[in-house]
Amino acid sequence: MSGADVSNRSTRLLARVLATTGYDDLPAEVIDHTRRAVTDWLGSALAGSIEKPARLAQKVAAGFGASSEATIFSAGRASAPAAALANGVASHILELDDIHRGSTVHAAAPIIPAALAVAEREHAGGRAFLAAVAIGYEAAFRIGEAVNPTHYYFFHPTGTVATFGAAAAAGALLGLNTDQMVDALGSAGTQAAALWEFNADGAMSKHLHPGKAAMNGVLAADLARVGFTGATRILEGERGFFRAFTRGPEGSAPLVPGPVQACDASRVTDGLGLRWKIGENGYKLYSCCAHTHTAVDCALDVRARRRWSAADALRDVSGVTIETYGSGYEIVKEMNPRTPYQAKFSLAYCVAAALLEGTLGLEQFGDERFGPDGVREPAIAALLGRIRVIVADDLSARYPSAWPVRLAISLHSGATEQAASSHPRGNPENPVTTDELEEKFSVLVTSRFGDDVARAALAGLHSIDRCADVGTLFSSLGRLKPAPTYREPIGAPLV
Repeated sequence: MSGADVSNRSTRLLARVLATTGYDDLPAEVIDHTRRAVTDWLGSALAGSIEKPARLAQKVAAGFGASSEATIFSAGRASAPAAALANGVASHILELDDIHRGSTVHAAAPIIPAALAVAEREHAGGRAFLAAVAIGYEAAFRIGEAVNPTHYYFFHPTGTVATFGAAAAAGALLGLNTDQMVDALGSAGTQAAALWEFNADGAMSKHLHPGKAAMNGVLAADLARVGFTGATRILEGERGFFRAFTRGPEGSAPLVPGPVQACDASRVTDGLGLRWKIGENGYKLYSCCAHTHTAVDCALDVRARRRWSAADALRDVSGVTIETYGSGYEIVKEMNPRTPYQAKFSLAYCVAAALLEGTLGLEQFGDERFGPDGVREPAIAALLGRIRVIVADDLSARYPSAWPVRLAISLHSGATEQAASSHPRGNPENPVTTDELEEKFSVLVTSRFGDDVARAALAGLHSIDRCADVGTLFSSLGRLKPAPTYREPIGAPLV
């Protein structure tokens, strides 16, 4: 089959593999990667479930109608689509969910809530659930790579591309055949939506993107199961996803130097069924946008090398120059954030906080640090005035295969400290261990619900492949209440 023939059949070729793959067809290392992804996701989803945007989504989901098909973390039960929506929103709030470099997709937040909701409703076993998650990641990462980077300028792939992944995961659990999976992908693609304009206001839309993608994926699969048809060439068709959601080479890809191919459909089928993409997944160690992480790593390296305290860094540093890639810069270019959410998308703030405080956890994004005029924390505000961010064409040309940064820190002594990296810590090229991910899980869950909940949830994850009904592992998580030591976010309505 020629390359053109493959490109013209992308939807069906992908659907066939998604529909005919089961747990026993997946290599052991793929299952291991899937376990890691589920563990990392559950920590973020549980911790995020008591944040204000999650509580608001839970309140709306409860109004969809009485149902007890699936668990909503810390908020009871609901229909499978409603649970997928609420848990998808919760998963993305803390900015600690996973990230795939080549597609720039946060896959866990939309895909795993969809898979869990359907698995609970259908009383599926743990093995079927794990296989569905791997299948969902496969669809999302391959389609995402095909449209990256031009898609990314206007569209948030976690809401657009991952709708396909959520549909694939749900469809796998429903046992859809190839034709039905084509229909599910068709219905998923026509619902795909997520615009970056929310970033101008710091709106909650970013959390909605994975929630709605999860919900839409469940809907697409459910419709396909009963015979509701979808576009058979939703990816490659004349008015399909590839053409509608990517931009041509004429002035359409800002900050991406040189000739730009709007879409590479071959990424969907290259190694399809042989090379499973979930092994490329990356994990976040800092509670902020992934486009800041490479620079944060560099800042922490310099701080450790100099053995700085906060006072030392503020005293010694006369200027900081961050060189980064253009597609990422467009998302993290805020220089003086006025809210915690804006700070998570401020490369300058994240680097300043890392240099001064040596960490970048949830505490670096507390409400008290920000106000209408910008950063209130005096030391960070002072250091922000010494930072400049530059888009470097050579670094932009390497994205998305790398997320490179160069950092130069000028000192009052006349010396310069430099650091550079191509991949943030947590990516496969700079990996974290499973033990580190489980420690991250424990810290997040313990801080909100206590050590007993964290240990029990982690034990359940360890036995998931032996579970006959995956719902039994998760149903108790709908009854969670914050630990007495946890301060409920101001204005978060309980449901």
